[in-house]
Amino acid sequence: MSNLPRHEYDPTATGALADVRVVDLSRLVAGNVLTKVLADHGAEVIKIEPLEGDTLRAWKVGGVETSWKTICRNKFSVALNLRNPAAIEAVLALCETAAIFVESFRPGVLEAMGLSPETLLARNPALVIVRISGWGQTGPFAHKPGFGTLVEGYSGFAAVNGFADREPVLPPMFMGDAYAGLHGAGSTMIALRHAEKTGRGQVIDLSLFEPIFNVLEPQMANWRITGTLKPRTGSRSTNTSPRNAYRTADGGWVCLSASTQGMTEKLFRSIGREDLITDPRFARNPDRVRNGVELDEIIAAYVGARSMAENLAHFDATGVTIGPIQDAQSLEADHYVAAREALIELPDAEMPGGWLPMGGHVPRLSETPTILARPAPRLGEHNEAILGAETCTRLRQAGAMAV
Repeated sequence: MSNLPRHEYDPTATGALADVRVVDLSRLVAGNVLTKVLADHGAEVIKIEPLEGDTLRAWKVGGVETSWKTICRNKFSVALNLRNPAAIEAVLALCETAAIFVESFRPGVLEAMGLSPETLLARNPALVIVRISGWGQTGPFAHKPGFGTLVEGYSGFAAVNGFADREPVLPPMFMGDAYAGLHGAGSTMIALRHAEKTGRGQVIDLSLFEPIFNVLEPQMANWRITGTLKPRTGSRSTNTSPRNAYRTADGGWVCLSASTQGMTEKLFRSIGREDLITDPRFARNPDRVRNGVELDEIIAAYVGARSMAENLAHFDATGVTIGPIQDAQSLEADHYVAAREALIELPDAEMPGGWLPMGGHVPRLSETPTILARPAPRLGEHNEAILGAETCTRLRQAGAMAV
């Protein structure tokens, strides 16, 4: 049985953004991550989905929409045929009462739908409009489709990720999209603050490319100075040493980082090699980076002679920064994860055992914590609650909503 903290949804819960209505026409990850941040703080996020549903719903495991359920909690779903003029008018009507509008179509598609920023701002001058695309609304790639995978390669991330004797490695998760979504949430709140002060909305041009490129930015300055491309070094750092993953005697892996001089000296003492403190190969960080392979061999020999538990106990006792490399199985049973409620369980009839694990409250605000108001919605679950029965009847008659 899981030891994760269990919570129930509280539909009466309110957060700091309780009076903020968000109309979300985005698809897949970036926009949904952005609006998850807002929904977790109480915003009324209305997902406008096509009749077949957001593409994110198709990412199922064992028949369960795990990505949708974990990224789209606290939201509402309205399903419309957006090729129908009546559906477009319904979206415009919602935007008149909204503070934020989010979309992730290829540039030009929103205009073709009749939902251009000019049209939206004419109906609601204070509206914050977030436009998410692979490459941005301007520039030579604006017309091209773009997914996170492409920007993870184009940004330079994959070129430095992996081992020198192997191919570049793309991340095994939606990293580029998540970076964009989190950047987008921050910029949306800045724009909302401006709108509240001035009554003027604006358009946020959020590409998938620029947030991840921005995180990698020091590489460009380093290249300018050295004329040398950053190599792929696996888990070893080119900035500090020692820093790597080491295999334990029982087949586990630990990660170790001694990024300060004091921590490195503490590490050397803890493995019985105080002599390394004055060894010219390892005395200072630049020396250690140059001789990283030799230093890793010394540390790997020590770690490799001991089990995971022995290594963790020893280095914890000596104050050295080391930790286990965990997977989903060990994380589910981890006492720190449970104590911090970094992972919690919420009721879900489709899950084995009736409980769905997902991320807890992040970040932690002392006065306005995040909320758990409702599970991710079924497709079109809130059609009538949001639009009203009379409007839904009219939309069904017009073919703009499923019967």
